[in-house]
Amino acid sequence: MAATMLAGLVTAAQTTATDTVPSIALSELEVLGTRANDNTPVAFTNISGKQLAAENHGLDIPFLLTMTPSVITTSDAGAGVGYTSMRVRGTDATRINITVNDIPQNDAESHSIYWVNTPDFASSVRDIQVQRGAGTSTNGSGAFGGSVNLRTQGFASDPYADFSGSYGSFNTNKETLRVGSGKLGDHWAVEARLSHIGSDGYRDRASSELVSYFGQLGYFNDRTSLRFITYGGKEDTYHAWDGISRDELQNNRTYNPNGEIKHDGKVTGFYKDQKDIYRQTHYQLIWNQTFSPMWKLKVALHYTDGYGYYQEYKNNRTLKEYALLPVETATGTLKKASLVRKKIVDSDFGGGVFSLQYGGERLAATLGGGINRYSNDHFGQVIWVENYTSPLAPDHEYYRNNGRKTDFNIYIKGNYVITGGLSAYADLQYRHIGYRITGNNDKWDWTADPERLQVLDIDEPFNFFNPKAGLNWQIDARNRLYASFAVAQKEPTRNNYTDGLFVKHPTSEKLYDWEAGYEFRSGNFAAGANFYYMNYKDQLVLNGKINEIGELMAENVPNSYRMGIELMAGYRFTDWLRWDVNATLSRNRIKDYVGYVSDYDGDTWDDMWTQTEIHAGNTTIAFSPSVTVGSMLALEHKGFTASLHSQYVSRQYLDNFERKEDSLDPYFVNNLDLAYTFKLPHIRSITVGVTIYNLFDEKYETNGYSQTCALYPGGSKQNPYSLYSDPRFYPMAGINALGNLTLRF
Repeated sequence: MAATMLAGLVTAAQTTATDTVPSIALSELEVLGTRANDNTPVAFTNISGKQLAAENHGLDIPFLLTMTPSVITTSDAGAGVGYTSMRVRGTDATRINITVNDIPQNDAESHSIYWVNTPDFASSVRDIQVQRGAGTSTNGSGAFGGSVNLRTQGFASDPYADFSGSYGSFNTNKETLRVGSGKLGDHWAVEARLSHIGSDGYRDRASSELVSYFGQLGYFNDRTSLRFITYGGKEDTYHAWDGISRDELQNNRTYNPNGEIKHDGKVTGFYKDQKDIYRQTHYQLIWNQTFSPMWKLKVALHYTDGYGYYQEYKNNRTLKEYALLPVETATGTLKKASLVRKKIVDSDFGGGVFSLQYGGERLAATLGGGINRYSNDHFGQVIWVENYTSPLAPDHEYYRNNGRKTDFNIYIKGNYVITGGLSAYADLQYRHIGYRITGNNDKWDWTADPERLQVLDIDEPFNFFNPKAGLNWQIDARNRLYASFAVAQKEPTRNNYTDGLFVKHPTSEKLYDWEAGYEFRSGNFAAGANFYYMNYKDQLVLNGKINEIGELMAENVPNSYRMGIELMAGYRFTDWLRWDVNATLSRNRIKDYVGYVSDYDGDTWDDMWTQTEIHAGNTTIAFSPSVTVGSMLALEHKGFTASLHSQYVSRQYLDNFERKEDSLDPYFVNNLDLAYTFKLPHIRSITVGVTIYNLFDEKYETNGYSQTCALYPGGSKQNPYSLYSDPRFYPMAGINALGNLTLRF
C-alpha cells in the first residue's frame, strides 16, 4: 500500500530501487480491515518497508518511527536497544493500539507492547500505518493516543537470500539472515529470517542479548491466499529500570543503580544475575478470499505463548512480606535481610479476527471484529536470603495470582461518495471486556487488619459503544479537506488495579476526539495541517511514580484535554534532494488536578504509608510536550544516500504538579545516515553505510519519574506541609555510531 497521506512524506527518504525483489501479486487479495485510506477522515502516516530498511540497523521499531508526527521515543538503556517505548501526542504505550496483520499485539493485561520480546521484527515488516487520535475501529485495546498497524512481508516471486550486519558503539551488533524460495509450483512459497542483536548498552551493565526468528508458508491462487506465519524471540537483558538523580546526571551519567548490593548503606558490589529473561512465540493462520471484484473476506486465527521471569537483588527487605519467618541470632531477632527474588509470568493469548469487505462504485464498507482469550499466571519465589539460617526451599513461593481476560468486539464502517469528491464516513464499534484477577499480589497491604499481602479479587465487565463519523472532500487533484468526530473508551490496565491505592479501584476512561485537516499537493511540494481536540473523561494519566519494576504508574483525573495542530510539509528541490518537516504545537491540560502523594514524617522512607491530597488546579499533563518538531533533509544520487534527521522536543513534566524541578529539559537531537549501494557479479546489490546518532553530542533525557511526596518540616502533621521530590532520569547516549553492511543475492 502506497503512502497516501501527506504525513508519509516525513518518515524517510526513498531508497534506490536496485535492491528490491519482485513480489507475488497478493495485495489485491489482502483485506486490511483496520487501516485508513485516502478517503478516511483521520490523521495517519504510512511507512513503507523500503523506508524501514533504510533505517533498520539494530534499533527497535519505536526509534524507526521517530520522524512520524507527534511521536517521541524512550530507551531505558540509553542506546535504543533493549526496553524501548514510544508516546503519541503525549499518551504512553498503554494507550497506543498495536496490531500485526490486524491481530492485536498489546499485552492484554498491561496494554503495553514490549518490542524487546520480538527483536528485529522490522526486518519482516512490509509496511506500517500510524494513526493518531482515536483513528478507525481496531482489534484489541482501545486507541487513546494512536494506533500502529504493521503488515508482515509479502512473498517474493523469485528466490532470494540476503545478509545484513551492523556493529558500533557500546558493542552494539546486529546480524540478520533472510531467505525466500520464490514461487514453488506456481502456488506455494516459503520464507524465513533469523536475527541476533547484542549491546552492552549506554548505561552501566545495561546489556541486551536478543535472538528472534520469522517464518511463513503460503499458498495462493487467483482468488485465495492462505498463510501460516510464526515469529518470536527471546530476550536476556540486565535491568536498567531505575533512573538516576540530577546530580548523577552531571557527574556519572552512565550509572545504573539496578543490582546494587549494599552493606551499612554503602554499595559494595552489583548482583550479576539482575536480569530479565523472556520468551514469546506467535502463530498466525490467515485466509484471504476474493469472492468477486466487490467482495473480499479475511479470517485469521492466532495464538501467542509467553514465559519468562526477572531476577533481582533486594537490599534489607522485611522477611514477613516474603512469607519468611524471622530468624533468632546472637544479637537478636532478624526481621529484615537482603535477598534475591524471582518473579515469573506464564501467559497464553489466542483468538480470531475477521473482516468482510465490500467495494462498490460509491460505497466501500467493512464488517469486522474479533474474540480473544487471555490467561496469565503471576508468581514469585525467593531463591536466596543473606544470613538466613532457617530452611529455605529452592522454590519458596510467596505470592501467586492469575489474570484472565475475554475481549470481544464487532464493528461496521463504511465510506459513501455523496457527490464528486465529497464522501461521508461512519464507523460503529461495540466492545465487551471481561476481566478477572484472583490471588495474592506481591505488595504488602498495610491498610488490612491484620496486615498481609494485597488480596486481588477483581471481576469487572466493561461494555463500550464507540461511534465515529466524518466527511472527506477531495476538492481537486491538489486540495483535500476532512473532519471527523470519534468516541473511544478504554478499560484500566492490570497495573492501574495493582499499583494504585489499596482501597480505591480505577475506572474506565472515555475520549471525545474532534479532528479536522487540510492538505495540498503539487508536483514538488506538499503541505498539510491537522487540528485535534481530545476531551477526556476520567483519563488515566501518569503521575510521576513508578512501581518496583520501573513501570510508570497512572491515576484517573476527572476532566482533561489535549488540543493542538500538526503541521507537515515536504519539498523536492531536485530529483536527488528533498526536505520534509513536521511540527506539533499542543496544549495538554488537567482542568482541576487533585494529586495524592505519600506522607514523609522525617524518619524513614519506609514510613510513607498515608496519602495527602494536594489541590494543584489547572496543570499540564505529565509527559506531554507542547512542541515537537521533526526534520529530514535527504539526498540520493547514483547509489549514494545521505539523510539528516533532526528532532526537537520541548519541556516535559514528570508528574502533574507542573514544577520545573520535576521535568525533562527540552532537547534537540540529530542523526546522520550515510550509505552507498553498488553491484558486483553474482551479487544483486551491496550496501555499506554508517549512522551517527546524536551527531552534536546533546546531553538529554527522554524519560523519568518525580517521586513527589508531602514533607512535614517539623515532623508533625499539624505543621504546614510542602511538596518534596527526588526526581530520577533515564539518560540517553551521547554521540555514537553504527556501521552496516547488507549483501543481497
